Amino acid sequence: MSNKKHSFNEQLPTLKYYAFDWDDNIVTMPTKIILIDDNNEEVGMSTEDFAKYRSKIGKEDFKYNNKIIKNLADNAFRNFRTSGDKAFLIDSLLAKPGPAWKDFVECINNGSIFAIITARGHNPNTIKEAVYNYVISNFNGIDKNQLLKNLKKFRNFTDEEILSDREMIKHYLDLCKFYPVSFGQNVERNPETEKVKALEAFTNYIKEMAGKIYKKAYIKNNIKNFFLPTIGFSDDDIKNVKAVKNHFEDKPGNIIQTYSTANGKKVKY
Repeated sequence: MSNKKHSFNEQLPTLKYYAFDWDDNIVTMPTKIILIDDNNEEVGMSTEDFAKYRSKIGKEDFKYNNKIIKNLADNAFRNFRTSGDKAFLIDSLLAKPGPAWKDFVECINNGSIFAIITARGHNPNTIKEAVYNYVISNFNGIDKNQLLKNLKKFRNFTDEEILSDREMIKHYLDLCKFYPVSFGQNVERNPETEKVKALEAFTNYIKEMAGKIYKKAYIKNNIKNFFLPTIGFSDDDIKNVKAVKNHFEDKPGNIIQTYSTANGKKVKY
């Protein structure tokens, strides 16, 4: 490599980072939460509707799809735990784009590091596999070749070996983080605290990673300006958005930018 100074953008893939809720944010899944009505019959509820009604469930009766809802059914989140892992992989390919889908496509095509922070309780590797399936199938705007181009760009910068396409995609997804916060615990109903913890862990991870990247950039390319990384976090459940905003906004060195995708629209919160 020559000693000629290059622009920051020429030398590196984008250094934006992302953290996404899954349901009704990246995608709208057909998976249902199971409730009980006043006839003791099971009623399926979408994740989008659950975000609206969860503060009422078990506290007051309410009408939903012409049924009077009493409470959660036994094992109400059965489809959102490891027992539903296989169904999750199928449902993910049947899912419709959510309000953050364009951001998710941009993130992957640029080879940006991201986290999935979801109230679901699947095995983290199951969610990773769903994203891998999106990549290799060029799902709905995701471009495997564009991703590989950016991954090769980054590997050239860091003097890392150019691997096979499959290995580079796998390695990229291994660098990303998958936090199904109900995995091994039952917090689907009120996931705010665990989502904040997951985002805290991801933030620390990104700060460490960004520091290493910029150190290499300075040594190798005489790039003297250090840019703090930023993480854009989006979630459709306003309770989660508020919890994240309240936790991070006044912290020294905060790099979180918070977005609400409630009602299907992405707005900065």
